[in-house]
Amino acid sequence: MLFGRKRKNPIQIADKGVVEWKYATCGYCSTGCSIEVGLNGEGRPVASRGVADADVNRGKLCLKGIFEHELFSSAGRGTQPLMRERWHEEWRPADWDTALDKLHDEIVRVQARHGRDSFAVISTGQLLTEEFYTLGKLTRGLIGTNNYDGNTTLCMSSAVSGYKRSFGSDGPPGCYEDFEHTDCLIAWGSNLPEQHPIIYWRMKEAQERRNFTLIVVDPRVTMLAQNAHMHLPITPGTDVVLMNAMMHVIFAEGLEDKRYIEANTDGVEALRAEVAKYDPVTASKICGIDEDSIRVVARAFAKAPAAMQIWTMGINQSTHGSDGVVGINNLALITGNVGKPGGTSLSITGQCNAMGTREWSSCSGLPNHRYLENARDREEIARFWNMDPEFFPKQRGMFQTDIYQAMEAGQIKGLWLIATNPLSSLPNTARIRRAMEQLEFCCVQDCYQDTESAQYAHVYLPAGTWAEKEGVMTNTERRINLVKPLTPPPGVAKPDLWIFNRVAERFNRDARVKFPEKAADVFLEMGELSRGRLADISGMNHDLIEKNRGIQWPYTAAQRERGEAPPQGGKRLYTADREFRYSDGRAKLIPLPFIDNNEVPDKEFPVWLNTGRLIEHWHGRTKTGKIGNNNKFSPIPFIEINPDLADELGVQRGEYVRMVSRRGDAVAMAQPTQRVPKNMVFLPFHFFDCANRLTLGLLDPHSRQPAYKQSAIRIEKIADQIAAAKLSMEMRRF
Repeated sequence: MLFGRKRKNPIQIADKGVVEWKYATCGYCSTGCSIEVGLNGEGRPVASRGVADADVNRGKLCLKGIFEHELFSSAGRGTQPLMRERWHEEWRPADWDTALDKLHDEIVRVQARHGRDSFAVISTGQLLTEEFYTLGKLTRGLIGTNNYDGNTTLCMSSAVSGYKRSFGSDGPPGCYEDFEHTDCLIAWGSNLPEQHPIIYWRMKEAQERRNFTLIVVDPRVTMLAQNAHMHLPITPGTDVVLMNAMMHVIFAEGLEDKRYIEANTDGVEALRAEVAKYDPVTASKICGIDEDSIRVVARAFAKAPAAMQIWTMGINQSTHGSDGVVGINNLALITGNVGKPGGTSLSITGQCNAMGTREWSSCSGLPNHRYLENARDREEIARFWNMDPEFFPKQRGMFQTDIYQAMEAGQIKGLWLIATNPLSSLPNTARIRRAMEQLEFCCVQDCYQDTESAQYAHVYLPAGTWAEKEGVMTNTERRINLVKPLTPPPGVAKPDLWIFNRVAERFNRDARVKFPEKAADVFLEMGELSRGRLADISGMNHDLIEKNRGIQWPYTAAQRERGEAPPQGGKRLYTADREFRYSDGRAKLIPLPFIDNNEVPDKEFPVWLNTGRLIEHWHGRTKTGKIGNNNKFSPIPFIEINPDLADELGVQRGEYVRMVSRRGDAVAMAQPTQRVPKNMVFLPFHFFDCANRLTLGLLDPHSRQPAYKQSAIRIEKIADQIAAAKLSMEMRRF
């Protein structure tokens, strides 16, 4: 007799009628999974699967990737250009020439009337890298506004700032392979199983083989924390205090790597003096972690032969975000854990191509980590682009978060918004709405016509999405991978590269600045600009990238000519033969005084608000909210609330509550759980008109990234549950 599993029928996978599989790279998070999309006999995408011989995901996909092919036919796609005179009027159809002429003419008009920097351009982390580069060339080289940034300021700006401060350049120094060599891993504000499931699988597989120590620092009992050896439920916004206390213990007990510090760093004495103030007893009263745990974690990290740190938004989205990244780097540097297998500080990037915008968009300067403040960099790019270097500004303009404040104050009069939705993603959305209402002109370029921010547009440009286009993306570990067009954009929608080139023609009548039409040719131009730099990609081209299922930078033309195989997983920065990017080749150890400027709970607003992601959704749900197999798991806003707090408020599971902050209010369903302490709730940020009605707009002084995760609210029970349910359903948006 057969029992158990042997009696069950084998799993049958539905036959989708796939006749051809085409290669791409997943367009959701920064993991960089290689994906194949299956086309049926009509050429329609009907299935997705992971690529088995790709090192990143090794055949696996998460829930979002499995259903990514459904994006192409999802609701709300833009199919033709639209125009109107006032943002509250009805749209009227337009052809491409008319719409692009209007965009050009309005940019010229606004700049002539209010000054060159009165027009702002804001992009995203979801374009392809060739598109980023082309937009940067157009904006820096022809339009000339200095107020140009991307929505990556909302997720990775603190990591960029922290890397630059510590190492002299942006660029994560480690790779996924480090999981296979580490002896101790600290995850700061990172919940891999829900945020980056395939990276979690890589980490978990390595841990099962090596049994390395896993320590999670997070105010919430996340899925990763449930699997950790130690969970440190830190008081929100006090990570720097814990880092300083760990360094206090390391120095006090002589656990630092003196030889590495002397050979590779500057500033150790100033750092010693600062962390001397943060003994574990003093620090515990601020960060909420008991003194014995601080000592245990510090010793485990410092004594490990190789120790690794990862982080995501729990560090970055804070008024101390950049300092938090510097603190992580300080810990790595004083223990010699940079540039060696298993020893690294590795930021887990947010969007699929946030690294591409960091490297090539020119938002923070000029291509490939060049600086507007550096005359030699300005002259080099101007010569390459065939333009006057004096046209460039001499310093970086506003970050995205500052642009909206300037818009509110009347300094920014025009806006070109590309593949981002600030009315959903920026904190304190009431202020963002007021700011956008004051614009004289707004153009929204997006693959979806129905985004909230398009309410305030005068021109709408329908763009292709993801694998309707060709180009590359860079993942968390600096691996460049290829996206190929699987299906054309709907209607007369066009790839973003085509749109940027057509706008460039209108500003570039004499064709003085060259704009290649094909993404592969744009990539080769980028490769020329990269020669000899940290992010050298001169040895790559599209065909080689696809053949190798992705290549990590740097990979130089000289390496290719010598016959060296492209790096596919184990490439690290700042190894023994590669110096840090400061002029003296040394990293900086930077003291970090803790200035407590967080919004904290008080009598009127007694509850911490913590926000974050769910595995089934992506950012503002512009994509996943329209895909049934993603949206069905979390179709409405909810909060995780401690059962004791719910009991005090008289709130039952499934009832709706009103959350109130100093900025606004929102409604969500209560889900009691022990994953959060009594004085905290967790609210997924994916739902429009919910989390960001409450969040605080305070910014990190270095990165200008918002403090999404340190806000204070109160919870109110709602008497009319039927009305609350209707309001919650409206927040679904789709």
